[in-house]
Amino acid sequence: MILLTMIARVSDGLPLAASIHNEETAPNMPEYQSKAKKLFRRLNSTSPSRCSLESGAYTFHYQIDSGVCYLALAGCNFSKRLAFSYLDDLRREFANQFDTVRVDSVARPYHFIEFEQYIKKARRSFVDSRANRNLAMLGAELQDVQRIMVENMDEVLARGESLATLDDKASHLSLLSRRYRDDAAYLNLRSVYARYGIACVALA
Repeated sequence: MILLTMIARVSDGLPLAASIHNEETAPNMPEYQSKAKKLFRRLNSTSPSRCSLESGAYTFHYQIDSGVCYLALAGCNFSKRLAFSYLDDLRREFANQFDTVRVDSVARPYHFIEFEQYIKKARRSFVDSRANRNLAMLGAELQDVQRIMVENMDEVLARGESLATLDDKASHLSLLSRRYRDDAAYLNLRSVYARYGIACVALA
């Protein structure tokens, strides 16, 4: 279940819109709102465009596009693919309603608070069980969400580490993984050649 949705400007972390969906079931919601705001202030133009940050029993999922960050707090068991499909739906509608020039010009927090009505509508449609059956259609452009980086929110905030640093680490791990696969394939090929070589010697 999605408990909190926030939208913020990446350049300065200014909150643009928000909606708390289940304050009764999560009484410590102000704490998670505070963490979300801290995260917004850590983001910059080089931060990962999509990321999941675990925090206790919940996970922050965010997506950045055109200088705007779309964030949702959900239970750890909530589908990552569904969460990012939800964020992508918000991204499309927000960009449709508010152009970049307007977003860049506002100075007051929650300037686009009227967008909360669409957030609530979108959340209902994605949380509804029928949304799961339509997931392939709703999130067709979200390729391979398993590759989205997952980190611990509290550790990231405590270290004061920028999200750009995390992206560098993820890229390094991806490079090491590709090298490992290439080396493994080479060794397997050599093993095949060795077996056939022995067989040819025996036949001769």
